[in-house]
Amino acid sequence: MTHLLQRRQCLAGLGGLLVAGLGMRPALASPDVHRASRVLMGTRVDIVAQGDNPGATATAVQAAFAEMQRLERMMSRYRADSLVSAMHRNAGQGLVMAPPELVAVLQRAAELSRLSEGAFDITVGAYHGWSFDPQDARVPAPEDLHRERRLVDFRDVLIHPATGQAGLNRPGMRIDLGGVAKLPILQAGLRVLEQHGLRHAMVNGGGDVLTRGQLLGQDWRVGIRDPRAPERLIGTVQVRDACVASSGDYERCFLRNGRRYHHVLDPRTGMPSRGMRGVVTVTRQPDPVNGLGAAIMVAGAAAGQHLLAPLRGVDSLMVDASAKVLITGRMGERLQAA
Repeated sequence: MTHLLQRRQCLAGLGGLLVAGLGMRPALASPDVHRASRVLMGTRVDIVAQGDNPGATATAVQAAFAEMQRLERMMSRYRADSLVSAMHRNAGQGLVMAPPELVAVLQRAAELSRLSEGAFDITVGAYHGWSFDPQDARVPAPEDLHRERRLVDFRDVLIHPATGQAGLNRPGMRIDLGGVAKLPILQAGLRVLEQHGLRHAMVNGGGDVLTRGQLLGQDWRVGIRDPRAPERLIGTVQVRDACVASSGDYERCFLRNGRRYHHVLDPRTGMPSRGMRGVVTVTRQPDPVNGLGAAIMVAGAAAGQHLLAPLRGVDSLMVDASAKVLITGRMGERLQAA
């Protein structure tokens, strides 16, 4: 379980809006419960799995991490050998071969960009002067953001599912899949655990928590931080066979001159979004909410409610820029005191 941090500290991608596995410490003492953590996708990923055979459970967990690492290598913009980097090198020149996993992520990004009218846009990768590492924080110059703005347009991402190819239409374009690839990568890890016969597991990474079954007969407990005071919890939710996904303005961020700069960028300006403080969704089916929190962070509360309205079985909690808490679906029933 991640530790609560002091007021006004950013969580630097290792905590996030959610605190997964509350009350889990006694269960970890059981020989049937295995826990492991690794840094993937710039954040800490935790797996907790329950199985009758400790050796087989540990092997399954390692296989899950291996699959997630494979997908990270494919979709990372920070690796020179990734397919995303190949798309950058070939921007404006041609397409690259794209496996089904990458095509699916690009298609989801395109769908969400259309639904949000551009509030979500993976081509914000063009704004490459930012660094949200507190040890090396950087804010791009306004003239750089203005110049890079012309390269931001989701309609210039080319996807050809029939041929398994993808590319970028104009030279200099870059993409950032961080807002839409993480949840599918975590899902892939959970599928590996299931393929190894594990029916009770949790995969938690950077604001997204996926659960199957229970932990020693008890539903998984996930705490929701208060974006207005991250050391405090708004409440907890108990889930099984469900996904809890979140986005917040203090995940991967830094403070400078009294202002918080965070990693969810507004495609129109290249600056951190200012529409929302945090968004949490709970659902049994993760796909409809993939990337949705980041889109709502940019689009704002009213647009967020519009995006959520047609989604059945999705409960949400949103904290807007004025610190007002908005609840949709059955979140009010789900939320318990911390």
